[in-house]
Amino acid sequence: MNWFKRTMVVGAVAAAVLLTGCAPAPQGNASRSSGSLALSSDDAVLYAVDTDNGVLAVIPVATPDQLTRITVGQSPVRVVLGPDDTAYVANRGSNTVSVIRKGAKEVSATLETALEPSGLALSADGRQLLVTCNAARDTAAHGVLLAFDTATLQQQWELPVGEEPRAVAVVAGNKALVSLYKKGEVATVDLSRQAVTSDPSRAQVYTEANATRTTGTPTRTGTTVSTFHPRAAADIITTPDGTRAFTPVVWAREGAISRRPSSAGGYYSAGGPCSIGAVATAGIVTYDTRGAQPEALVDDLTACASSGTNTNDSSDFPVSTFSSSRGGAEAAVQGPTVGVTDPTGAWVFIVNRESQNVAILPVDRRSGTDLDFERTGTSIRTLVRVGPGADGIAISKDGTRAFVYSQFNHQVETLVAKGRGDSAVVVNTNTPITVAGEKLSAEVAAGRKLFFDAIDPKVSSAQTNVACSTCHLEGREDGHVWMFPDGPRQTPALAGRDLLQTAPFHWSGEFPTIGDFNVHTIRERMGGVGLNAADAARLDQFISGLPTAPAPLAKQADAVVRGRAAFEKAQCATCHAGELLTDNSNRDVGTVNTRSAVANERDNGIVMLKGFNVPSLKGLARSAPYLHDGSEATLEVRVFGNAGDKHGTTSTLSEGEKTDLVSYLKSL
Repeated sequence: MNWFKRTMVVGAVAAAVLLTGCAPAPQGNASRSSGSLALSSDDAVLYAVDTDNGVLAVIPVATPDQLTRITVGQSPVRVVLGPDDTAYVANRGSNTVSVIRKGAKEVSATLETALEPSGLALSADGRQLLVTCNAARDTAAHGVLLAFDTATLQQQWELPVGEEPRAVAVVAGNKALVSLYKKGEVATVDLSRQAVTSDPSRAQVYTEANATRTTGTPTRTGTTVSTFHPRAAADIITTPDGTRAFTPVVWAREGAISRRPSSAGGYYSAGGPCSIGAVATAGIVTYDTRGAQPEALVDDLTACASSGTNTNDSSDFPVSTFSSSRGGAEAAVQGPTVGVTDPTGAWVFIVNRESQNVAILPVDRRSGTDLDFERTGTSIRTLVRVGPGADGIAISKDGTRAFVYSQFNHQVETLVAKGRGDSAVVVNTNTPITVAGEKLSAEVAAGRKLFFDAIDPKVSSAQTNVACSTCHLEGREDGHVWMFPDGPRQTPALAGRDLLQTAPFHWSGEFPTIGDFNVHTIRERMGGVGLNAADAARLDQFISGLPTAPAPLAKQADAVVRGRAAFEKAQCATCHAGELLTDNSNRDVGTVNTRSAVANERDNGIVMLKGFNVPSLKGLARSAPYLHDGSEATLEVRVFGNAGDKHGTTSTLSEGEKTDLVSYLKSL
């Protein structure tokens, strides 16, 4: 198949399979579909879930105007098909999985799950449905992997798998991989023993990506080399033989962001991996799954800072970052959501929501006559433009067509190939299939598109290419602490906090209105030219309406009631007052120091004099770590370690009352 590795997909795939007979035999249960799309076993029917409308659209490929809409649960996000074309739909908003039998016009059965089911996969024999849930029913400390018998639809087992799991995939050796969304790592599950076999404390990807230690290491700019934290691990993509897997991620800079705003873009625009790209750069992690534990194949992102490019073109896995030295919106790749490999397992397709495109790259090389690694520093073969909010992809068995679902437009788009060999290109046919109507108001829908847009010059510069959602993942937060010029600042959660009612803004409270804060963020940080009043209002309206991340602890109702009393007793309500649990004041809770507010920055005086702005406590259980600098990993650490009553008079509480207080805080 070496000759094929020098050609382009999609049109060449059929010829490769027919002429060489080298399509590998499946060992796991690799799917030709991911996210909100799935294709039937005969490629005759396309299934699409529309999150806003809560429907599964069953679309005959030959006659798409004859589609059928089936109402499922709230906020469906993913669909997979069984060997008999039974459809399983993960309903993130109603904590259920809908089961729709082939040919049915309504839901055949509903499975109850833990909180926010997001990932679905079938065992290699199709007898078991695996479901990842973002949080357990009774704790936010970890999410769970559930297993259901596809014949009886009975739950077989439940397994804790780490914090905020998203996707699950079955690979060779009867193993399942589960992506941990904010940590950017994967957990390995032995399905025969129903046990997590990977060490949850080991950050394999992080270790490999930052192998060259950086303390005091100079770069060509004279600054120190930063480490990078992988996050936003939303999907796991497997090759047909199950021996290789891929997880799209965003690499977040951990070092100081010292760049100042300029005409070349905001201060997010520099300091990425290899000193290329933005402080948040999209990329991909490759795994060799053949051993007992998957081996992460990752470039050392701290070894190439002095050269400014990853020059290793002999590696047999894709370049770990998607940033290109070409730059510009046309080359931007941001917000990877889902992906698939083609039927031969030679190419991987990555759907990028924030840059509104699909990246196509080889699975096992970064050089060849069809690539331009030397000039661009990326192994991406081509980018194909798609609509906003893309979060689903499916490829036909012969590899001649690919379908992408643009969630914000509620449309299926079709990609096809033209030409052969190195000159082949993949294009969007621009004949979309409309699945459903717009459920949101025009203002909120427009605001959402702005929030998830990394290529609109109003929002982000061509040198930066980040969106609001690049840090505020899903409208929530990324668990990351950014080393801004004014000191370390954790990304605050936005969801459920009715932002417009909590002025002033920023951790320092330096911005009296949300408009002032947006101007600072969009122009100075992201490098955008700025929003007009109408667009700013639309963005604000979308953010203000984001729902709170659901809190678990339903089994501890009594502790929550007692915790509410402890909250009052410790005088927490003095600052965390009202419906939104903030009085919008600035307070020093013992965290103001020289590190928290860097000298000569404009908000330094506010922080050093008054402290930090009091955040809302809404959605607290799902927004770890805590405090402005993320220095407290858990609420327990903060409540039990509040020396000197700097953060409420917790010294007045017994040990039991403190435990109850934590339960109450996690219920908000």
